[in-house]
Amino acid sequence: MNIINKIKKANLVGRGGGCFPTAMKWEMVKKAAGNQKYVVCNASEGEPGVKKDGYILENFGERAIDGIKIAIDFLSARNKCGIKGYIFINHEYYKNFGKKLNKIIANDKKYKIELFIKPDGSGYIGGEETSILNAIEGKRVEPRLRPPFPTTNGLWNCPTLVNNVETFYNVSLAASNEYQKNRFYTVSGDCISVGVYELSDNLTIEKILKKTNNYPKFDFFVQVGGDASGEVLNSKQLDRPASSAGSITIYNSKKYKPKEILRKWISFFVNESCGQCTPCREGVYRLNEIINSSDINWKLLEELLNNLDEASFCGLGSVVPVPIRSYRKNILKF
Repeated sequence: MNIINKIKKANLVGRGGGCFPTAMKWEMVKKAAGNQKYVVCNASEGEPGVKKDGYILENFGERAIDGIKIAIDFLSARNKCGIKGYIFINHEYYKNFGKKLNKIIANDKKYKIELFIKPDGSGYIGGEETSILNAIEGKRVEPRLRPPFPTTNGLWNCPTLVNNVETFYNVSLAASNEYQKNRFYTVSGDCISVGVYELSDNLTIEKILKKTNNYPKFDFFVQVGGDASGEVLNSKQLDRPASSAGSITIYNSKKYKPKEILRKWISFFVNESCGQCTPCREGVYRLNEIINSSDINWKLLEELLNNLDEASFCGLGSVVPVPIRSYRKNILKF
């Protein structure tokens, strides 16, 4: 069985949040014309509350790099094009795991794989796949207009495969018939056992919290998918899988005032907006003004959220409404 069939059989999807079918993306890059192609492993992990890729690099670095090698072999098979791999890694992970990863890479001279440190100050948006390409090319770290997509016009306008660390880890397991349909979950916040856990990918949020001894005995709500962009759910809405990047943050309902939580989210987006597009640049600024006013104008706030959702250039602006709307609907109940 070839690797694409194994990936399809395992039903692998991207674990960076987009959940795009892995086999489909690999085939798109394979079919794209070009004498040079690239493989990029996204280890930027800039979403607050998500730590799974760092956990994989620390404990299963060989597996993640093996997945990159498998991708290089797949793209170069029966093809004369050159293939190079990059691991786009944030500074903290490079400091902690860079020496180990470089040693693993150096053990096999057959593959051209290079660690590229995420530029200082590039923040959350620096982990967006086209921002990564700009960073490696030495350009301003901001998203590109799409189409064209990286699968056909990526690094230096060449076909480029971009997957995150967990995806490459899963590919390695699938290739050796060891994939058990698990995924990694980061559990944090007001809980006893903060950490990263590898569990079945079809568990509900409630079961994840109970299996990890983190189901609260107090009134609580959760944010799923990241501490900035994740969806907020009350304790009666936990009978669903953990979505996106697989993080679950627990909030003790008695500890947080609504304005404090809203300010935390808006402050993050104000600081992380790259300023490239007006809807996001001006929208998050105005949201910040509204949230910090003495009386929140919810009608105006909702109009700004609609504008961000519909007109933002990239994913950062379009996810701003997710935590705010879900918190208002599921926790504040209006």
